[in-house]
Amino acid sequence: MATMESLIGLVNRIQRACTALGDYGGGDQAFSSLWDALPSVAVVGGQSSGKSSVLESIVGRDFLPRGSGIVTRRPLVLQLQKTEDGKEYAEFGHLPRRRFSDFASVRKEIEDETDRITGKTKQISPVPIHLSIYSPNVVNLTLIDLPGLTKVAVEGQAQTIVEDIENMVRSYVEKPNCIILAISPANQDIATSDAIKIAREVDPSGDRTFGVLTKLDLMDKGTNAVDVLEGRSYRLQHPWVGIVNRSQADINKNVDMMAARRKEREYFATSPDYGHLAGKMGSEYLAKLLSRHLESVIKARIPSITSLINKSIDELEAEMDHLGRPIGLDAGAQLYTILELCRAFDKIFKEHLDGGRPGGDRIYGVFDNQLPAALKKLPFDRHLSVQNVRKIVSEADGYQPHLIAPEQGYRRLIEGSLNYFRGPAEASVDAVSTLILELPSIPFLPYSIQYLVITVTEQKIVDQVHLVLKELVRKSIGECQELKRFPTLQSTIAGAANESLERFREESKKTVVRLVDMESSYLTVDFFRKLPQEVEKAGNPGGNPRDNTPASQNIDRYAEAHFRRIGSNVSSYVYMISETLRNSIPKAVVYCQVKEAKQNLLNYFYTQIGRREGKQLSELLDEDPALMDRRLQCAKRLELYKKARDEVDSVAWVR
Repeated sequence: MATMESLIGLVNRIQRACTALGDYGGGDQAFSSLWDALPSVAVVGGQSSGKSSVLESIVGRDFLPRGSGIVTRRPLVLQLQKTEDGKEYAEFGHLPRRRFSDFASVRKEIEDETDRITGKTKQISPVPIHLSIYSPNVVNLTLIDLPGLTKVAVEGQAQTIVEDIENMVRSYVEKPNCIILAISPANQDIATSDAIKIAREVDPSGDRTFGVLTKLDLMDKGTNAVDVLEGRSYRLQHPWVGIVNRSQADINKNVDMMAARRKEREYFATSPDYGHLAGKMGSEYLAKLLSRHLESVIKARIPSITSLINKSIDELEAEMDHLGRPIGLDAGAQLYTILELCRAFDKIFKEHLDGGRPGGDRIYGVFDNQLPAALKKLPFDRHLSVQNVRKIVSEADGYQPHLIAPEQGYRRLIEGSLNYFRGPAEASVDAVSTLILELPSIPFLPYSIQYLVITVTEQKIVDQVHLVLKELVRKSIGECQELKRFPTLQSTIAGAANESLERFREESKKTVVRLVDMESSYLTVDFFRKLPQEVEKAGNPGGNPRDNTPASQNIDRYAEAHFRRIGSNVSSYVYMISETLRNSIPKAVVYCQVKEAKQNLLNYFYTQIGRREGKQLSELLDEDPALMDRRLQCAKRLELYKKARDEVDSVAWVR
């Protein structure tokens, strides 16, 4: 069964862990705040309302800094723990191994720790100081002492100090888990109380507010605060508690706090105005009241706190996986990390090619649409026109006309036609330029054909596939979440992959051009063996060989129908070659580019990376500073929530 001590102690331990790891509520919206989810008691009051005296009365020790102006400039998380062994000492969260038994030293340390953050100015800071006091004279209770509300900035303070303090106080009291201890002096009109004003705004129903009335002994003679204490002047859901603090004369004389408590009890017991309320007045009663209420609130909120802790751990672990774990410092660990990242990228790239991710289908689109379209656009009609056929055949015959079939003319026509296939097959415009430089060494290719090759503007198939592969490399790098941590490695892998693609493209270019050259170097004989018979039949439709005189052949040789038939035969042969290339070029491109990219994209990079030294490897793993900072913050929060989970698990709950 969870005791009061274990419940409040649980929250105390979690609060200390929150502060140690940078979670003290407030404006950090990047993470959910565990601090904000914990029930707490915030002490709110104007300057000179007696706030510090109330806290010292509850503790039974004189330990808080005193002075004029703003004395409390950082929130003080005061964790009280009752001891049974009679020992009394204090510990600070920022000095966990040091015990303070001299409470004057505690005051000095609060002042020094405040100055450490704010400097010796009169500015404020939201970073809390944690102070635990172990004593047989306290109840288990946690209070947060906030800077006193003020209306005017004094010399040395920023003009925004009034607003800054109010915003800090609001950041605590507006949370639904915060219990508000509103301190108001009895010798001032309750309607003008700074504490009640802000409590009314954030807790209009009064469910979270405990009203404390101080300085009852300083009220004008003939007046009292019974209407306030009995809830008639301003009603709260919880009872008002009156407090009689030490007077300034008592403070100056260092009157013992235990003696002050006795004096307070005597005041209420003998007071004609408050005697009937004596059992529910005084700092001791207030401490017990708050302790019981805080325990009940903690018990009610534990399920939601546990749920928040578990949910936050899951979210933070998922984000840590997304951001990536820290990298080892030795060269072996760094090399292993680089190779793992390369494999992750390579896996995504292969998924694009194999259809697991979109993009690889564009390569098929190049083969199925662009290659046939490019082949259809080749200007065979002009090259095989009657005029051009007559010109090439006549030039091929030279001074000796052909006897049966113009074989040399056929060869020149076919070779000239096949050269058109270079355009759609070659890798890039630069390759076309290289081809153009070589054209004058081909004596049988007329100027008109050179011109047509130059004007081929259809994007080349090898180059199109190369562009698709480059785009898939870019997409794969962008989709590789692990690589996003390392922009330098990203660009290095992209550069290495593109270098490999360039090599694959050059090899593919050579191969597809070689396919065209192979068709030019050896013509298919079976196709042409039919041509002499066709020519002979054409020379004598009746089939009488006696009529095949040289004179009749000379007439046929220069007839338009004869050249049209030659052009038709060449066109049929070129169409056959076109169909062959339409099937063989994709195979060559896939073999030389796609398959190589799939199997060997980073092979050269692997050989190079293995030779690098530790410093060079570290440079590749140079992360984005913003990402490193995010991971560090996530790790801190994850550590906090795991500690909190352990603390919750360590408490035995009532089932």
